[in-house]
Amino acid sequence: MSSPTRQPVERLVRRGAPAPVGAPAAAADEPAQRGRNLTQQLVASLSERIQWRELRPGDKLPTEAEIMRAYGVSRTVVREAISRLQAGGLVDTRHGIGTFVLDARANGPLTLAIPDLATIRDVLEILELRISLETESAALAASRRNAIQLAAMRRALDEFTACVDREEDAVKPDYEFHRQVALASGNRYLADLMGELGPAHIPRTRVNTAQFQREEGPDYLRRVNREHEDIFAAIERSDPEAARAAMRTHLGNSRERLKRAHEGRSASLARPGEAKGG
Repeated sequence: MSSPTRQPVERLVRRGAPAPVGAPAAAADEPAQRGRNLTQQLVASLSERIQWRELRPGDKLPTEAEIMRAYGVSRTVVREAISRLQAGGLVDTRHGIGTFVLDARANGPLTLAIPDLATIRDVLEILELRISLETESAALAASRRNAIQLAAMRRALDEFTACVDREEDAVKPDYEFHRQVALASGNRYLADLMGELGPAHIPRTRVNTAQFQREEGPDYLRRVNREHEDIFAAIERSDPEAARAAMRTHLGNSRERLKRAHEGRSASLARPGEAKGG
């Protein structure tokens, strides 16, 4: 059994956050809605750490008090988040001992086995699932997003650009942008599903799609991020139809890029006598 996890937990939320853009300042259900949003963010953050293997099966989560201090949230929010992680098969609480990370692939009721995707066809099918879900998620986000969520999307896009400029991998900010859109939808099931999919659902983690675009890697990634910027702009101006269309265009382009990768790979396999490049 691994020793208790004591590494600092990233702060995602702050006390005294401004009310959602366009919402009445003293809406009757504002405290309950804020509590739900904080719970979603905490669930998403812990799920992401598990997906990235920062928290591994057998690791002990920080205590309730440590999580409360790190995230600036109440004990109620922490307990609700842990309850959702338990329902998702990600953790198990042993009374008097603590909460431990489980092997999600073996225990999760909604285990999509993303790390086990073996073929381009598998990745294409996950992408088709994302098209059906994320287009509506973007439309909902355009109607429900608040200033803090917009700022989180902006940071993800800026980090994507910085990664490209440094010639580094941009998978983390790519995933983070899509995760923030799901969180801004206000639908916890959409947000939870994005957490379940994790970063491994990004197509280029499975296949080098850039090589089939006749583009250099940085140029390809900049084009991908311009598509992200279109989604962000529509969400920022609260235009659900434009957000839906921009997300569909972005994921549709990803699907076409992946199809070309699939066709290119199939063609190369059909020519076994040809010499392979270095």
